[in-house]
Amino acid sequence: MRAAKLGFCLLAVILLGAAVLPGVGADNSNKKTVVTFDQAVEVPGTTLPAGTYTFQLMESAGERHIVEIFNSDGSHLITTVLAINDYRLEPTGKNVMKFSERPADSPDALRAWFYPGDNFGQEFVYPKARAVQLAETTKVAVPALEADALDSAAMKTIPIVAVTPDQKEVEVSTVIETAPPAAAAAAPVEVAQVTETKQLPETASSLPLFTLFGVALVGLGLGLRRFSKLTV
Repeated sequence: MRAAKLGFCLLAVILLGAAVLPGVGADNSNKKTVVTFDQAVEVPGTTLPAGTYTFQLMESAGERHIVEIFNSDGSHLITTVLAINDYRLEPTGKNVMKFSERPADSPDALRAWFYPGDNFGQEFVYPKARAVQLAETTKVAVPALEADALDSAAMKTIPIVAVTPDQKEVEVSTVIETAPPAAAAAAPVEVAQVTETKQLPETASSLPLFTLFGVALVGLGLGLRRFSKLTV
């Protein structure tokens, strides 16, 4: 009888642990990423020598994001840069860094950083004078600050424009996907297809799982109780 009770308690603990553990995960709200560059890389305001660095999101307010770049172990802040949304149609499971190719004697300029699983990335905003040069050289529109930002507080309010290869200033949203693509948002959905393929998201409630385990525990308890009476 005592052995049966001990077995029941042990099984209950195991089942409870199985129900709780799936909900535990790492906090990736700051999108901390460690990346190694095998050559020098330009970021807004400075150039990073070849080496290992830690990127993380310090703050995100609307379409503006403050990105911090640290040394390899995150103990020293190297620079703080401004970024904006850059949406893509298909997210990937890997960290992605996009560069603007430069002449062989110049370091590549980092354009955007995409965190694994996100459908949008951090498009880096360069000081205006530098953005004009990059746009002309790379033949790609570059987001730019109207004035140099000295700290993260100033980055939140300084106007942002986009500089085109012919040195024109345009609205950022006309050359960069700062919002989810309209085509993807407006795609028609058939009810029958949704019903057949619907899956619970990873953040779905664990209530059905707890209910199932609860029923299993009750049934097991009744069975053990009946078994103990038969063996007395």
